[in-house]
Amino acid sequence: MHIEVVQLLVSPLHRLAGRPADGLPPEPDGELVERAEVREGLGLVGDRYFGQRAHRDASVTLMSAENLPTASVDLRETRRNVLLRGVDVDSLVGSVISLDCGEGPVTLAVNRPARPCAWMDVTIGPGAQRALRGKGGVRCTPLSDGVLAVGPATFQVQ
Repeated sequence: MHIEVVQLLVSPLHRLAGRPADGLPPEPDGELVERAEVREGLGLVGDRYFGQRAHRDASVTLMSAENLPTASVDLRETRRNVLLRGVDVDSLVGSVISLDCGEGPVTLAVNRPARPCAWMDVTIGPGAQRALRGKGGVRCTPLSDGVLAVGPATFQVQ
């Protein structure tokens, strides 16, 4: 199936810590990238969850663009890593998928939902947390090394 990688986020910082009432910390530069290196069992090179034992089964998060409440939302607001257009990733929990952006397939185990938190009402807007229930994306484990890139891609459920 042909899909599109709309955005990639690789962030060294966990920005949405604490309580939403405390307000948002400043955004670091360079979080949105055109390409991201994936390492088997570790995650995205340079990301805050790369190689973190507590996040080994959830080091890469995918989200479907079609599920965003508005077209202007981007990954800096959802804190997911990969925004895809053309596939419903939320329906794939328990599956193994491959995503090929032109440099060979990257294989991911889709482990569990990425549930939206109260921060979504701050970053996206009031009601976003509720609107994204069951559509907040998925948490994955990379099963192979490779590269993801913004642009057209081939998607396959294995």
